[in-house]
Amino acid sequence: MAARVALPSRRPPRPVDIATVIRRLQRTRSAWNPTALAQFADAGDPFRVLIACILSLRTQDTTTGPAAARLFAVADTPERLLTLTPARIARLIYPVGFYRTKARVILGICRDLLAQHGGRVPDTIDELLKLGGVGRKTANLVVTLGFNKPGICVDTHVHRISNRLGYVRTRNPEETEMALRATLPRRFWIGYNDLLVAFGQNVCAPISPKCSACPVSDLCRRVGVTTSR
Repeated sequence: MAARVALPSRRPPRPVDIATVIRRLQRTRSAWNPTALAQFADAGDPFRVLIACILSLRTQDTTTGPAAARLFAVADTPERLLTLTPARIARLIYPVGFYRTKARVILGICRDLLAQHGGRVPDTIDELLKLGGVGRKTANLVVTLGFNKPGICVDTHVHRISNRLGYVRTRNPEETEMALRATLPRRFWIGYNDLLVAFGQNVCAPISPKCSACPVSDLCRRVGVTTSR
């Protein structure tokens, strides 16, 4: 009777070293184009961050930044925006996606802020979610970029890259947010979205990412990557 040959056990892959990933990306990001929202966050005005977030939904940064700048050059407070008609706002923010709808949403947010918060933007996710047109992505971005408070904003870049790295295994951004809240060290929460969005826009593209130029290629499991540069 032939002796059985013991097969080597398949060890589970080592956890992704997310701290090293983040440190390397932070060292590299000065060579990347900044995100549009980061530029408005630098102004230190949560209201500008909130409105810019609304404009950014389903819109590329190259469109969001100029559109927000045109709007804020005319009106940059809830009171001033409410002096404009929906048609005027729509013209100022065109060609962002759904610009007519967003014009109405912006005016509704301004009315809610004045009626419920004295014109000030609330600094908690729960209160932000009570504003018409504000979802979890926007609420988390306002909390982190507008108030420098811990939150995890998950957009398509964060969802894709977190899964591509092999750090999480989730099916949609909502699941990714909850997985990151459970696993990502809290000290990384505030900057995680903007860092990964910039990384996704400049290096880790949805299709054919620039793996040859990636500073974390040796740490990435390339989940779902079929072609790369």
